[in-house]
Amino acid sequence: MQRAVNCYNNTNKTNLNPKAVLFDMDGVLFNSMPYHAKAWYETMQQYGLDFTEYDAYLNEGRTGESTINAFFPQKYNRNATAEEVEKIYQIKSEIFNRIANIQPIPHIYDFLLKVKAAGLMIFLVTGSGQKSLLETLNKNFPNIFHPDRMITAYDVKYGKPHPEPYLMALKKGNLSSNEAIVIENAPLGVRSAVAANIFTIGVNTGILRDEELLNEGANLVYPSVKELIDSWIF
Repeated sequence: MQRAVNCYNNTNKTNLNPKAVLFDMDGVLFNSMPYHAKAWYETMQQYGLDFTEYDAYLNEGRTGESTINAFFPQKYNRNATAEEVEKIYQIKSEIFNRIANIQPIPHIYDFLLKVKAAGLMIFLVTGSGQKSLLETLNKNFPNIFHPDRMITAYDVKYGKPHPEPYLMALKKGNLSSNEAIVIENAPLGVRSAVAANIFTIGVNTGILRDEELLNEGANLVYPSVKELIDSWIF
């Protein structure tokens, strides 16, 4: 990890001095991505859209509207209307809620406690608007996440891969980019964090190839949270 930190410092002509760790939710805190992928796939099939479960992982982090309109024009030569977006996302949410068996990612609570014990602030930065997940944060991770340190789909105009969500977290924390570390599992989330000039660690908990995260600029990629914990130096 130290080598990656040195590279980040040299490239950005700065010194990484973390005061906060910014966590994505789906695939980082919870094992929810397989269910999101299946729900998106089944929903898109109903509308005749060419969309795979792998596409769901590649597009993770987008708002629902952005995900829909990344594929809708291929068949209909236009973006979905607001009413269509609402209906499609409703179907997706209903499927997700029916099939999901959400559990925390292995070892993530240990890592959250380690980060908190080090005195670092903890932020949630997610493109999700899935209330059923957001409401489980305190149940699964008591005394970790606070409402004033959460950025969700309801807070942003653009969402990932735009840097807005992570820039908003920096602003909320009164932080400079070199004072935060991002933990992500999604290529578009990595792109968002890198565009905000934040040191970004990919934890590849899904079906993607590591290259999907590295090619977006992740400073490091680990195959599990356990390996991240073992390498953590802050």
